[in-house]
Amino acid sequence: MKRFTITMFMACMMLTSLIAQNAGPALDVYFSPVTAEAATPDNEGFIRRWLLLEPIDKPNRSNIVFTDSYLREAFNTEYFKGQFTIFPKDGQKVKVGKQKLAWHALDSKLFNVKLFRFASGLEKQIYGVLFWAVTVIDCPEEMTNVRLAVGSNSGSMWWLNGEEAVILSGDRRMVKDDCTSKRLTLKKGRNILRGAVINGPGMSDFCVRFIDEKGQPVNNFTITTTQPKK
Repeated sequence: MKRFTITMFMACMMLTSLIAQNAGPALDVYFSPVTAEAATPDNEGFIRRWLLLEPIDKPNRSNIVFTDSYLREAFNTEYFKGQFTIFPKDGQKVKVGKQKLAWHALDSKLFNVKLFRFASGLEKQIYGVLFWAVTVIDCPEEMTNVRLAVGSNSGSMWWLNGEEAVILSGDRRMVKDDCTSKRLTLKKGRNILRGAVINGPGMSDFCVRFIDEKGQPVNNFTITTTQPKK
């Protein structure tokens, strides 16, 4: 039994090493730069266009249990000025401690946004980090009684127009529509959707869409990463 445990441990270490060695493919494998033309949700309603901030390294990240209380503290900590109010531009930098981290406007080539690959493609810290994502949902008319459906690896928290919509706690794997919000209203015009995703020693990604009362995808809106008009 002891020999089996050691063998399994070594296998896990080799797998982790292999992942790390192959963690840095070019960003264009999973992402493409945004275009001037507004995007739309994919066929299943998933939102693929995002402004992603380079990962924030979290201290004391080993052996952390992602409880609601821990995540709320982690996500509500102010890491950079205007964290919950500014709408960043592509290439804009923010100061986090002694680091300057840049925002990247990207379209995901998959329904799920591969944060691990985003970080590794930029040769940034890949484990024990916090990601910020923001996008604009532009609606031709008001839409009531919609829900935000999210899957993430690991914990995450999401805000719509500055109000908390849903939190996913625990060290979980990403599953489509893993958690859904209460009924929300997408106002006519521009709505700002923000998210924060934290991971530990493993992979990290997320998928987000809006669904209606019947659980069907809501897709009659456009998505942009340009500055919303006041």
